[in-house]
Amino acid sequence: MVTGRAAKAQTADKPYNTDIKTLLIASHPYPERSVFNKGLQQAAESVNGVTVRNLETIYGFDTRAINAQNERGIIRQHDRIVFMFPTHWFNITPMMKAYLNDVWGRVGPGLWRGKEMLLVTTAAGGKSTYGKTGRIGVDLEDVFTPMEASASHAGMIYLRPLTFKSISVSELPEYRQRLIDRLQS
Repeated sequence: MVTGRAAKAQTADKPYNTDIKTLLIASHPYPERSVFNKGLQQAAESVNGVTVRNLETIYGFDTRAINAQNERGIIRQHDRIVFMFPTHWFNITPMMKAYLNDVWGRVGPGLWRGKEMLLVTTAAGGKSTYGKTGRIGVDLEDVFTPMEASASHAGMIYLRPLTFKSISVSELPEYRQRLIDRLQS
């Protein structure tokens, strides 16, 4: 049962709450084809205390258009930063990389120190692609070791990524609930 401040903050369009001021930065290189990331973004938007910023919605596909100063101001207001994206050639998306280059790269670790970092990613591949016996020989979570190293460099608390492999439309409601649960913890 939700009580106190959290109960007052709940509304019909935001039925869930988190006590951690969370910034979710979403990116998808093909948003018109997105089913899973769009569904996950809608789930995140249902959590009071979560601010969602979709890079392609805000900046289009222009990797030079990111307003780094504005984005830094938004980051300063949050304690947890969530990067949500489809795994794109075993990496983050081009706009996410541009965001990190412009927003993170020009100020150094101080902006991020003490904040939590959570990666949320989707991948079509499953056991045949990821894992010790998969084609690439590493787990999906391990593909993002550079993000973990970046978090460590910046003094962030790197949280275990939330990954969705072998994604299936029929499982989208479960994926949405798993994200909501993770954002509330």
